[in-house]
Amino acid sequence: MPHLFIAITAHGYGHLAQVSPLAQALQQQIPRLRITLQSRLSPSVAKARMPAGYRHIEQNADVALPMDGPLRALWHEGLDLFARFDAEHQQHLARQRELLQQDPPDLLLADVPWLPLEAARDLDIPAVALCSLNWFDILAESPVGPLLPASLVQRMRAAYAGADLFLRPAPSMPMAWLPNARDIGPIAEYRPRNPSVLRARLGIEQDQRLALMLFGGAGRLCLGDQQPLPANLHVLTPDAMAAARGGRISVIGDKATGIDLLDALVCCDVIMTKPGYGTLAEAACNGIPVLYVPRGDWPEEPYLVDWIAQQIPVRAVSLEDFTAGRISEPLQQLLDIGRVTPVAATGLEQAVDLLLPYLRA
Repeated sequence: MPHLFIAITAHGYGHLAQVSPLAQALQQQIPRLRITLQSRLSPSVAKARMPAGYRHIEQNADVALPMDGPLRALWHEGLDLFARFDAEHQQHLARQRELLQQDPPDLLLADVPWLPLEAARDLDIPAVALCSLNWFDILAESPVGPLLPASLVQRMRAAYAGADLFLRPAPSMPMAWLPNARDIGPIAEYRPRNPSVLRARLGIEQDQRLALMLFGGAGRLCLGDQQPLPANLHVLTPDAMAAARGGRISVIGDKATGIDLLDALVCCDVIMTKPGYGTLAEAACNGIPVLYVPRGDWPEEPYLVDWIAQQIPVRAVSLEDFTAGRISEPLQQLLDIGRVTPVAATGLEQAVDLLLPYLRA
């Protein structure tokens, strides 16, 4: 029975959004496929995305970059965590190798912690990286880039470059230094769209258009009330505190209503978010316009924003305007444009074709 081991970085839910559709697709191709997920993600969040029957090892393979809310990375605090992790490299590597040796996989898929790739190489286990970024490039292009320990830089680069493949789903950072890079199309999960049913479940009038406000799992970003929202718009959000503005805002999510975020996303007419791979790829692959608040010093951001602006209608608003609630005009512009032709999520099929030989060997 083939075994796929997936290791997800400790930073952010978007990495789960990249690998979970692939895990689903691979299990459809190989019904007997065993899947192990290594991640400290909430079991309920992982279960909502991963195929049935997977095994969850609630253990991180790297460290999470600390955040002050959804937009601001705490770079110097993060540097301390990464340096400490690197100083304890041998202990972490021994633990990761032991984890893989307990139940050796046919393939390790990393999105995108570097340590599991190194451990797999040491154990002669095929390994593939899949991500729109890597932690070397993120840290090197960040404000703390010149301060990175040389040993950490060397280990990261060697681990990423030593993988059998590094799959870069569109849109990705260039990562031009990788000798094993393979560009593929965007990855997104398909869900059926039925906004009338969603409105009925939430008690929303059928003539109301829907906006999803989603800024990820790191803190919250509240929408101010200096301006009224467009008269025919109802906002959905998973964050109860973000809904404190009042008015036409409903809280959604598994715990609140049993409504999955992706089921809500595909029904919306516009999305309010930050530049992050998961939400932007889902928006593009569903043809949904996006209003975003820039993150500023996130190195991946320019590549995400440049790509998304070529695929769907987008508008940017400053953090100050968003938190004050001055967003009615750009929101109305996006609503007037409406949904557009979706981008094909071709990366999923491409990744499946590239990974199946490892699991059918």
